[in-house]
Amino acid sequence: MKAMRSIVKEHPFTAEMSEHHLDVLLETAHEVAFDTNAILFRQDEVADRFYLILSGEIALELRDRNGLVRLVESIRQGEVLGWSWLFPPFMWHFQARAVRPVQAIVFDGAHLLVACEENHELGFDLMKRISQVLIHRLQVARRRLNEPALTAPLPGQSQ
Repeated sequence: MKAMRSIVKEHPFTAEMSEHHLDVLLETAHEVAFDTNAILFRQDEVADRFYLILSGEIALELRDRNGLVRLVESIRQGEVLGWSWLFPPFMWHFQARAVRPVQAIVFDGAHLLVACEENHELGFDLMKRISQVLIHRLQVARRRLNEPALTAPLPGQSQ
């Protein structure tokens, strides 16, 4: 497999990022894999990381108080997952579940928050990139709100 730096450098989210900013990202980066139906994170839990998706598919889901799940968006290769680590109260707003086996690079959000405070250029660069993701997710969510509800019980729960 390619060296971690090459993988991160070629990902659309980090494309054209400065070498210095890549160095900071790579300080805590590591590869992870998730099998089908594995939960990457759960809604309302502490948000402390983000992922560059290399392969597979992830369902970004919203869980209601009855335990039913609504698909917000499907996340695939070349996309980024997780922005809640960047904003107080640092809690996940959605649940992320692997629909197909996932390969990803994960980064430590707490480390990056400190790095962004120390290096405002890095912080501004990441903020611009994450803002693009946020705008995209809001647009997708708005379109989904106009569709009929597609709900399903969480794995292991009956209706």
